[in-house]
Amino acid sequence: MHSVGIVLFLVALATAVATFARRWRVPAPSLLVLAGLGVALVPGVPRLHIPPQTIALVVLPPLLYASAEELSLRDLRMVWRPVTILAFGLVFASAAAVGFTAVAVTGLPPAMAFVLGAVLASTDPVAVTALGRRLALPGRVQVLVQAESLFNDATSLVLFKVAVGIAVATGGAVSLPAAGGEFLLLGGGGSVVGAAVAGLVWLIRRRTTDPVLETVIALVTPYAAYVLAESAHTSGITSVVVAGVLLGRSGHRLSDARIRLQLHAVYAVVVFVLESVVFSIVGLELPALVHDLPRETGWWPLQALALAAVLIAVRVAWTLPLTRAVKPSRGRLSWRVAGVVTWAGTRGVMPLAAALSIPLTADGGSRLAGRPLVLVLTTAVVVFTLVVQGLSLASVVNRSGIALEPEHTVREEDDARDALNRAALDHVEHLAALEAMPEPVIDRVHRGLTARLDHSIDGPDGTTVDAAYRELRHEVLAVQNAELHRLYDGHRISDTTRRRLQHELDREEAALGTR
Repeated sequence: MHSVGIVLFLVALATAVATFARRWRVPAPSLLVLAGLGVALVPGVPRLHIPPQTIALVVLPPLLYASAEELSLRDLRMVWRPVTILAFGLVFASAAAVGFTAVAVTGLPPAMAFVLGAVLASTDPVAVTALGRRLALPGRVQVLVQAESLFNDATSLVLFKVAVGIAVATGGAVSLPAAGGEFLLLGGGGSVVGAAVAGLVWLIRRRTTDPVLETVIALVTPYAAYVLAESAHTSGITSVVVAGVLLGRSGHRLSDARIRLQLHAVYAVVVFVLESVVFSIVGLELPALVHDLPRETGWWPLQALALAAVLIAVRVAWTLPLTRAVKPSRGRLSWRVAGVVTWAGTRGVMPLAAALSIPLTADGGSRLAGRPLVLVLTTAVVVFTLVVQGLSLASVVNRSGIALEPEHTVREEDDARDALNRAALDHVEHLAALEAMPEPVIDRVHRGLTARLDHSIDGPDGTTVDAAYRELRHEVLAVQNAELHRLYDGHRISDTTRRRLQHELDREEAALGTR
């Protein structure tokens, strides 16, 4: 009951924080971390202990799957070279740099220092996607940031498993062939399992037209990919990412508009709740972890700052030469893109979940030295990146000069809408010439498409015909809604009829868009 109360409190806290975040136009994850930290510092608040397997199994699969589905495979092909180099080379470089720095400034044993390096090497796709939704980045830059966060996360967690195995089983003795073989087994095996799950789900969804079944399948898919991969002793994270990318590519062909609307609504709620809870947990965990530190580790704040600085420096060194391949337009220097890509490399729940999963003891039964300090340093770096980088990322994007103007997006959407309407109008005129449809039907559709193409003609009060049409349709729908409720309140229709007609009116209003 206590756990249920905590979850309900976190959801309520997240809802309030998200409301203020939208009003203040700041990233919700950053505010959630600060809110969680503030609540944890209130006297009398009980300590929060979340089992790492809960985060790894319950929270991460749907969040990773949702991020992977948003990734365009078409755009990924344009930036696969820099993404590959960042997802592998940058992860190994970051892990090595953090490991050597940790040995020098924290006194951690070398094996645990490189476990810390593997943990902090990953940028968090959950945090990056949540922060990136509100930024108007050029297409290639957005894909680079999102794809790199997804794939380097999978790489770093595979590296983390290898590092933990070395620290626990052999006490730090490194066997490069064995470590390399385990890395390939975890990553390659996870990719195979993810592709197999995607293929199976594709076959099932091709034969499914029920929205409820489609929703259940969509919710179960990431968990199935994760559990099957982990059961096969491969990487569950890699499996989820691969399955999400492959299914996201063909999702529009597997369902109709009605099912897509429902899936989008359901996943929006799931992602909001899980993101809100998990970012709040990051803030709530830090005070408790600091309390468990040995007395001689009082320099951890400065050590965390040093590790964060090393991570940023390594990202700059790697991204500067690579971003020439993804320049958004001519005349833009690559350092502008490099600055955005570097500052977008926030850490989040993925490193925290990995650090919490570090075993308490080695295989021989002895206590694993340095584990409490690794947890604190990981959480501190996560809080630093989410708060400092998260709150300032929009400013960095705006000052870089690569952000797209709102007019650019509006113009692109208008041009695409016109192209779709012209294609439809050509098809209708072709049917009219063949006399394949009744003339009244042809005329009705023709007039509707012609009216949409006249959206650029100004009305007498300066508004466009298209805007005036939408305004009138909204007014008509408001009248119909009022009449529907009047009929129901007057006991002239049943609740079943009211719900059915209300759903039809809601769909029409959703199709019109905002006023």
